[in-house]
Amino acid sequence: MESASIAVLEQTPAILRGMLGAATREQMDWKPAPDRWSITMVLAHLAEVEVAGFRNRFRAMIEQEAPLLPYYDQLALFRSGVSFDAAEQLERFAARRRETLDWLKGLSDGVLERSGRHEELGTITVGELLNEFALHDLGHIRQVAEIYRARAFYPNIGPFQRYYTMNP
Repeated sequence: MESASIAVLEQTPAILRGMLGAATREQMDWKPAPDRWSITMVLAHLAEVEVAGFRNRFRAMIEQEAPLLPYYDQLALFRSGVSFDAAEQLERFAARRRETLDWLKGLSDGVLERSGRHEELGTITVGELLNEFALHDLGHIRQVAEIYRARAFYPNIGPFQRYYTMNP
């Protein structure tokens, strides 16, 4: 299977690696507000959701007839208070993404219409989930970029700050 979604999914780990190559640990762990995520948290989420939120759902829809797809609680990962290392989480995400892509690329386009019953949303298809997967990646790339620029660069641009509105 090849699609614009697959192309986005292939690029995400490299985009994040390139963007964050010079980021410090402090910049990676900085939270813009108590209820907002740090870059490290986003990377941990991406590694976790790769399997729990996407790959498992794809497999269920392809291997079963209209399976129930349980709600995914993206905050559960952080409730335990476990701390994460950004570099480790990025590598964990990249490895899981390679596995997902290897599997997805081996599927025929005919599976795009297979469906499952999402616990909250009702019927969804493999094709819809694949597009949501790419949208999800792009949203987190944007989020990481905004957090990084707000912490690493904005404080150091002096009077140019008046030209920017930051919303990390």
